[in-house]
Amino acid sequence: MRFVIVTGLSGAGKTQTIRCLEDLGFYCVDNLPPALLPKFADLCYQTEGKIEKVALVIDIRGGKFFDDLFYSLNQLKTQNYKYEILFLDASDDVLIKRFKESRRSHPLSPDGRLSDGISQERMRLSEVKSKADNIIDTSNLTPRELKVELTRIFVEGKKFEGIIISIVSFGYKYGIPLDADIVFDVRFLPNPYYVDTLKRKSGKDEPVVKYVLKWPETQQFLAKVTDMVEFLIPYYIKEGRTHLVIAVGCTGGRHRSVVIANQIYEDLKKNGHRVLIDHRDISEDIEESNK
Repeated sequence: MRFVIVTGLSGAGKTQTIRCLEDLGFYCVDNLPPALLPKFADLCYQTEGKIEKVALVIDIRGGKFFDDLFYSLNQLKTQNYKYEILFLDASDDVLIKRFKESRRSHPLSPDGRLSDGISQERMRLSEVKSKADNIIDTSNLTPRELKVELTRIFVEGKKFEGIIISIVSFGYKYGIPLDADIVFDVRFLPNPYYVDTLKRKSGKDEPVVKYVLKWPETQQFLAKVTDMVEFLIPYYIKEGRTHLVIAVGCTGGRHRSVVIANQIYEDLKKNGHRVLIDHRDISEDIEESNK
């Protein structure tokens, strides 16, 4: 039997995860009190193969009951029940944004600041995170991308190893992405915005791509960026990071940063890395470009 305990930070995607696991054939239970974990495991194992995959969410919503988790996990070990822990994580900025969009309060700070509740929750979950078999950072994952990762782990049987790399293009006039780990400024490159035939296009259009890539400094920059990122990745993994955000910025986030971000994405993908791409500000300057 595959017995999965899903936990992690509030707002990190546990609900989406349990829905995906249910689609993958798991018998799912949400918000089970940890004290009931050994009895629930007994019931599942007594089905004699009728239930082969189980996933249950145990998190901070249990309040004081959550403190029983490690006692219950030790009981499972004593009874020789195998289990695995999946931990869902996300950056503070993303969690705050998700809570505000959903207009929900944090379970640890119903009347206070979201940041305080998130900080308290991180502290309380630090031990269980250290014992997790798989950790997924959902900060930049779409629901579809999260399902792909869950399928890799629970269908294809691939342990979550390595790192997910998100490449984000942006415009400095709209601010640097708050979750960026590495930021590259490509405003030193010739700007297609000042070429009449290219101004109204974006970095996804072939004429703009050819313009940006034709310069020797562009090719030298890309070679050095790829080399540096390849050098850094093993050290991020060694530090336990599962998600790396690389931001590439130009003035408006529509031309140069898009081309360079796409190129870095393709280079890293060719090298076998798991890479995501997001052009945050590509549509911001459309009206200005069309004036």
